[in-house]
Amino acid sequence: MYITAEHLREQVIKPTLEYLGAYSTDAERELLEAVLQQPEIGLFSRQSEGLGLFRITSHQHRDLWDRYLAFRPDIASRVRGLASQRAFLSNPDSELQTNLSYCTAIAWLLLQRARSTDLWSQGGSPSGSGRGSVAAHA
Repeated sequence: MYITAEHLREQVIKPTLEYLGAYSTDAERELLEAVLQQPEIGLFSRQSEGLGLFRITSHQHRDLWDRYLAFRPDIASRVRGLASQRAFLSNPDSELQTNLSYCTAIAWLLLQRARSTDLWSQGGSPSGSGRGSVAAHA
């Protein structure tokens, strides 16, 4: 089964960003580009590193929860609401491969966190925009 870029954008990325209250055409495009830049696209593609469409590593995933979402309970609750109840508790990383909305939300938050960190370290503010793949922003 194949998912077209248009289907991914309309049925996964846009609704997930809307759910998070973070929708913009720029955000939608940035996430779609992050997926399309991968040399082998697919939910179960053979990948050397990372899980799911955005190739998020277990370390990135846990670090986001431990060092970012732990201090943002409102958004953490929304993201947790995207995950399945039982699977998330027994193997949270499996959600990155099997749950497109959850994986998209985590990818967006990784990009947002990296953008804030990059701007603060350069003496800027966390409201700007940045570019790059999800894996590069860990």
